[in-house]
Amino acid sequence: MSVPEPVPGPHGPSFSGRVGWGSRPAVVVIDLVRAYTDPDGPFGLPAPGRAVEATEALVAAARAAGHPVVWTVVRYAPDLADGGLFVRKVPALAAFAEGAPGGWGELVLQPGPGEPVVVKQYASAFFGTSLAPTLHAAGVDTVVLAGVSTSGCVRATAMDALNSGFRPQVVREACADRTPAVHEGNLADLDAKYADVVGLEEALAHL
Repeated sequence: MSVPEPVPGPHGPSFSGRVGWGSRPAVVVIDLVRAYTDPDGPFGLPAPGRAVEATEALVAAARAAGHPVVWTVVRYAPDLADGGLFVRKVPALAAFAEGAPGGWGELVLQPGPGEPVVVKQYASAFFGTSLAPTLHAAGVDTVVLAGVSTSGCVRATAMDALNSGFRPQVVREACADRTPAVHEGNLADLDAKYADVVGLEEALAHL
């Protein structure tokens, strides 16, 4: 079997090939909770509104076309015993412990009937969770990624999606981070090596 020639991208012929779209996409909404969207939250972002609106559009399009939608949240035991070294590195993650005040782990958009909510303890939505077998069982070959933050959980999930044999499509307008520079820098690196970064219009057309 011949190997296809790489498609040159904005980073030169060594990077930015395209994984493309398969035949069965799913939208994965990553950690879009009040901790990020509320300005007083422990991870409050400067301007999350556009990402929330774009994610809402993706979810609506997926539902209308009958494509799966999966949601993720971070949740820990009350004593953070299942947080490992991650909660030591990022102490503010204690906001996601069961019973923690503030309700910071509440989703901003509501899952629909039958849409699974995957609970995770680390950045990647695939690490130590049921996400991969859930998607495989549904025949999914392409994951459309939205949520927060671009440099953290979105990036880690995109990398593990590729590692797990899914085609990751990161939607630029549907993600957000603590600064525009961090957001754009991570999108550029993801597009170079681990995922296709696409605009909202393209993603909606494929959905």
